[in-house]
Amino acid sequence: MIRILRTTENEIILDATGRKNGRGAYLCGNTECMKKAAKSKGLERALKLSVPAEVYESLEKEIEKLAEK
Repeated sequence: MIRILRTTENEIILDATGRKNGRGAYLCGNTECMKKAAKSKGLERALKLSVPAEVYESLEKEIEKLAEK
């Protein structure tokens, strides 16, 4: 599971450590989960914040990098 985090500055980041402060949501570690979260707006509901398409794309790239390791 990978934690997606909304910081106190309303920035949305990937929290690989799972220890950073802020409101978080968990997704499985593949890009299909990210696509489903974008389509269903589940991530937006969990973070209580509108998530732009660019952020989803950025998060997908970061998840792909983590999957390669």
